[in-house]
Amino acid sequence: MRLFVTGGAGFVGSHFVRAILADRLPGLQGASVTVLDKLAYAGSFTNLGPVAESGRLDFVPADVADAAVVRPALRGHDVVVHFASTRSGADVPGVEALLAAARSGDIARFVHISTDEVYGSIDHGAWTERSPLSPTTPGAAAQAGADLMALAHHRTYGLPVVVTRAGATYGPYQDPAETLPRLVTELLDGRTARLPGDGIRVRDWLHVDDHCHGIALALLKGRAGDVYHIGGSVELADRDLAGLILEHLGRPGDHIEPLDDGKPHDHRHALDDDKIRRELGWRPRIEFSSGLADTIRWYADHPSWWRPLLPG
Repeated sequence: MRLFVTGGAGFVGSHFVRAILADRLPGLQGASVTVLDKLAYAGSFTNLGPVAESGRLDFVPADVADAAVVRPALRGHDVVVHFASTRSGADVPGVEALLAAARSGDIARFVHISTDEVYGSIDHGAWTERSPLSPTTPGAAAQAGADLMALAHHRTYGLPVVVTRAGATYGPYQDPAETLPRLVTELLDGRTARLPGDGIRVRDWLHVDDHCHGIALALLKGRAGDVYHIGGSVELADRDLAGLILEHLGRPGDHIEPLDDGKPHDHRHALDDDKIRRELGWRPRIEFSSGLADTIRWYADHPSWWRPLLPG
């Protein structure tokens, strides 16, 4: 199988690529991968370092919206896995160009990776795949638009699209600007860690291994035209997450301070993942405490990776 992976040098995308090339994803052993990534935002070829010499990996440094590059690069591939997201409102033009290129080829599956942010905020219960999209930020609205564009290409053209939406993903190689790695790296760097807002924001935390396992199952067994939620293994307020990190590192509570970033934050995200469990047999396999400990250990062991990414 030949996979075309956009955004494959980012956090989740690079983990997916490394897992494939290490033959850790059942059903995808021996697959080859072409990564297309413009290396902006959180994309870095360093994230592919462990598999950079693999004969099963090709790399195309380009923008997913550049049809002149994407169309010829896509030829001969069986599957598209679309991780690329600009967070700048260009998500819809990018996915539209990629979908158009996929329609002109012989693509057996187009997996579009999305996020729980497209639903907005929920105070009680959890969203199902039939919940209405109600994004509250421009970035989430752009992502929701890209989701709808992908699903429309299935309904209109019969393109075999599957959409996955996941919870707050964590693990190695995540940019230190994100909440969990920021808390960890600031504490490892001897600084006071900054907590978004008042610390009561609630997220459902999902290890990147479990996220990629869910994507692989959706790719192999998901129904075309369907959406699958990949939920987390634990729901935590930010201040409780910070407390667990402080405890692990043996730091007192006064090493945390509020961060006023001037941005509105959804209070709570929660996904109902019964569908992917029931239909595809997915389960989170990594318990949060062990996943968090392994993640903290990775950042402690790899300061040369994250320190160059710090502001200034």
